[in-house]
Amino acid sequence: MDALVNALYSIPIVGLVFQFLGYLISVLPLVAPILLRIAAPLTLAAMCGVVCERSGVVNIGIEGTMLVSAFVGWIVGVALAPIFPAAPSAFFGATPALVIAFVAALGAAMVVALLHAWLSISLRADQIISGTIINIAAFGLTGYLNELISKSSPTSAGAFTQFTPPAWLVQIPLVGWLFNMFLNQGPITMSVLVIVVVLQILLFRSRWGLRTRAIGEHPKAAETVGIDVIHVRYRNVIIGGVFAGIGGAALSMELTNSFQEGMTAGRGFIGLAAMIIGRWTPLGAFGAALLFASSQTISQSITFAPPSGQLGDILLSVPGQFWDALPYIVTIIVVAGLVGRSIPPAADGQPYEREATA
Repeated sequence: MDALVNALYSIPIVGLVFQFLGYLISVLPLVAPILLRIAAPLTLAAMCGVVCERSGVVNIGIEGTMLVSAFVGWIVGVALAPIFPAAPSAFFGATPALVIAFVAALGAAMVVALLHAWLSISLRADQIISGTIINIAAFGLTGYLNELISKSSPTSAGAFTQFTPPAWLVQIPLVGWLFNMFLNQGPITMSVLVIVVVLQILLFRSRWGLRTRAIGEHPKAAETVGIDVIHVRYRNVIIGGVFAGIGGAALSMELTNSFQEGMTAGRGFIGLAAMIIGRWTPLGAFGAALLFASSQTISQSITFAPPSGQLGDILLSVPGQFWDALPYIVTIIVVAGLVGRSIPPAADGQPYEREATA
């Protein structure tokens, strides 16, 4: 076996490709927890898109919703930290201030989602324009307020801590690294897989899911059998706002304990791309989010565990800016390759107006 591997590695140029693939396989168990942490906000953004677009509402404002959630969660934590001084608990380091701040972050995201629902469903405004307005307003307001507040160097309420799985569990041959990947996380990241599985089941095995998919495909037909299209669309957009809010809170309350201007860094849009690649299904979107996150994980793995030999010299010589841009490059390439192949719900993005009753 070793002779075959060495033979493949010795092939000019192609051998470097085999070396790179071998390096990825060898380093995967080490970076798997990092991979899931990076993929968590992308997945939650994609879940927001799935819930909204399955009911026929395009939500371009996921980026702005996540940003508002991240900011509100951080600033509420800053305000409450002096009021509820408490040491981090054994349960993921949670404190009263941190829990209340998390709830406030979700509430803010729901308000933003309600605004988008009102503009796009009740007023029947262009859904792309509505989402764009939310993004612009979110970037402007959070950036301005952050500049004002950060001058006083406020102390945050901290962040949720990671759970450390038992050593015997992560050392199980073949599958131990999977337990480490999903358990060596904070509560928000750890909940992502549960959210994906539950949403997949509900969307395709529940009454709510059947009504959601019916409205997304043919709202007039759904209305004729007694489904309230307006109500279901409002509900779904707000539920989607909850998912986006969880993703935004993860950025400022789990992955970090601070807020930076524009810290979403395009995650909402990458989440939409993951939704498209996943064909508007939760499991498919989760897989696509892992794909996009892997491109960013590669850069981190090369930094702290570079491959040996000529391959390591080549990868270390690549400018860091390339690795920073790699997730967006991968997103563009993958989405461009699926244009025309991934078909959205038939009524996606189409405003609905009830027919007048006689």
